[in-house]
Amino acid sequence: MNSLTIAWNMIRQTVGTKKGMIMHILLPCIVISLAVALLGQERPLGVQIVYVNQDTGKAGAYLLEELAAKPNYSLKEVGSEDALREEVTENRAEAGFMIPSGFTDLLLAGQKPKLPMYELKMSEGTYTLRLTLEELARGAAAMAGLVSASQPDVFGAVLDQTRKHAVSPDKTDLQLYPKPGLNVVTGFTLMFLMSLVGSTVGKILEERRRRTMARMYSAPVRAWEITLGHFLGSFTVGISQIALVLIFSGYVLKYDYDLPMLLHFIVLAAFMLVAMGIASAVAGIMRNPQNVGMLNSLIITPTCMLGGCFWPISYMPEFMQKAANFVPQKWAIEAVEKLSAGGGLGTITLPLLILGLMALILLAIGSSILRPAEANVTG
Repeated sequence: MNSLTIAWNMIRQTVGTKKGMIMHILLPCIVISLAVALLGQERPLGVQIVYVNQDTGKAGAYLLEELAAKPNYSLKEVGSEDALREEVTENRAEAGFMIPSGFTDLLLAGQKPKLPMYELKMSEGTYTLRLTLEELARGAAAMAGLVSASQPDVFGAVLDQTRKHAVSPDKTDLQLYPKPGLNVVTGFTLMFLMSLVGSTVGKILEERRRRTMARMYSAPVRAWEITLGHFLGSFTVGISQIALVLIFSGYVLKYDYDLPMLLHFIVLAAFMLVAMGIASAVAGIMRNPQNVGMLNSLIITPTCMLGGCFWPISYMPEFMQKAANFVPQKWAIEAVEKLSAGGGLGTITLPLLILGLMALILLAIGSSILRPAEANVTG
């Protein structure tokens, strides 16, 4: 009961005024939601391609038409191979290819002519372009094998029928992988939620300065009740932020997280538990309110970097990947990615248990060291 009273008083101090509601609830939610929407926009893989078509037959035209129908390619014709090389080397195009003279005749003769391709550096877009060109060339060669070299008109008719795509594949997303960019969006969200730690620590240190905590400790209230009260008050504010962020970004900004909202909320709430445990432990160590600003450089930013908020953990050295297991951001991001890959509550049991264990340990540490400053007690 004492813990609930302390928690309610902390909630009133934090969001009980119009300024507190704006600063601690509305403004963080708007900033996080806008950041999520901006970071989460899926950008098309636009590839600028230049080409030279020296073929006068049907096969060259067929290949270009099929390639232009692809959603992520922008084609531009140049007059010569030298001009093509210049476009690529000057970075005006990411890749270029040439359809050689007599391409159609070579296909009808049973040969498989190569399509020379030029690229300054390999990327995902240029690699998929190479695969697409090879696939189209193989398809044209297979169709040419159905007719004889003396029947170019029949070959052209076959290509015309192929371009109609009377039979087309139906792409089914089995959701076997996380949504691209979701780890960055989640990491950015966690970083902002961690900022609530600084707010909580500031409130606790303010109570020390005003001797409110000293009066609580002189009352018949156990230390763990005081710690739990601060914990519950900050956690209530935190889950309010999480709920508003998910609702605003999902329903107002129309960002699709591609995972169940309830499970997403549970993961972020578990992370908030750990964040509040960190706040309780740090507030027990700190004595000077002016040191609250050091939280960002000593705790929030380093743990976010180590936990994969800014880049995938797989990019880091092996010893840092092992160290990431000790920060909550790593487990929260892992849980969200598993849900995005089609998993259910059973697939995130381990991350949730680890987050819960971290919260319990930090809360125990906080309850044992959270005390009023000596100067405040002796007056």
